[in-house]
Amino acid sequence: MRVVVLGATGNIGTQVVTVLGRDEHVDTVVGVARRVPPPGTLGIEWRSVDVATDDLTAVLAGADAVVDLVWALQPSWDLDALHRINIAGTRRVLDAVATAGSAQLVYASSIGAYSPAPAGTFATEEWPTDGVATSTYSRQKAYVERMLDHFEAAHPSVRVVRLRPSLVFQRSAAGEIHRLFLGPLVPRVLLDPKWIPAIPVISGLAFQAVHAEDVAQAVRLALHAAASGAFNLAGDDVVDTKMLARRLRARPVPLPPRLLRSLAAITWRLHLQPSEPGWLDMALHLPLLDTSRARTELGWHPTHSSSDTVMELIDGLRTNEPAPTPALGRPAPP
Repeated sequence: MRVVVLGATGNIGTQVVTVLGRDEHVDTVVGVARRVPPPGTLGIEWRSVDVATDDLTAVLAGADAVVDLVWALQPSWDLDALHRINIAGTRRVLDAVATAGSAQLVYASSIGAYSPAPAGTFATEEWPTDGVATSTYSRQKAYVERMLDHFEAAHPSVRVVRLRPSLVFQRSAAGEIHRLFLGPLVPRVLLDPKWIPAIPVISGLAFQAVHAEDVAQAVRLALHAAASGAFNLAGDDVVDTKMLARRLRARPVPLPPRLLRSLAAITWRLHLQPSEPGWLDMALHLPLLDTSRARTELGWHPTHSSSDTVMELIDGLRTNEPAPTPALGRPAPP
């Protein structure tokens, strides 16, 4: 099997190409990204391609399966740039998949595509995917879900799998995550647990996380399965701010969600930090994920808990360890 992985240098992509490179049923793995690492990195073939502008049909020619992980989170203030990559770029990928005649497409959707739900709801894949209106990320993920609906209807010969993970973390992505979501307003030194005396406790905030390696295993299983459609991915446990305070041995300090959102909005508008307030809206209003379908139909089981995955990320933020690709290896501010 020849597999082309688009967005192969990112948080999920580095794990996907590593896992597929060890799969005896996969003959060739081609990693595609705008900025590629040196030849031989992670033991696969690399191609430098921009999905927004370059010829994709030639890249996908001969691919038995395509894994699309491309997504831009920044610059969050430039909606045209995000649309060019996330919406127009995805449309170009879908057109190229159809032209190249690939039999399988695994697309990295997200929990962010789901519509709001009452607190504590565990949503199956049947939950509406209309997104959270105040979040650019959520609106765009929901829009791509509609694009996939149309693609599947027009190309029934292509088996399409949509993976919808919760928050995806790993140690080696800590620098990238710091840059994309925190920026210079939160110096890395302050993320060392010994400098965290208190944790804000936010009423209604509970979430799941999933390790990038577990997402990569879901991609591998999806490529070999007969199933199609959407699959939720998340760790077994649920994380809240009280739990984080206990794990970090920090004092919990109640913080009203409205105040936190106001602070996020002000600092974002002033370009002091890169995360628009819609990220908090998603955290407060999206459902938790029921992962029964992935377990039953793919045989997938997470090997990392949500809480351990979050703590691994925090430790990575503290240590700032080297990363294997340019996308993950860009240094975060000190």
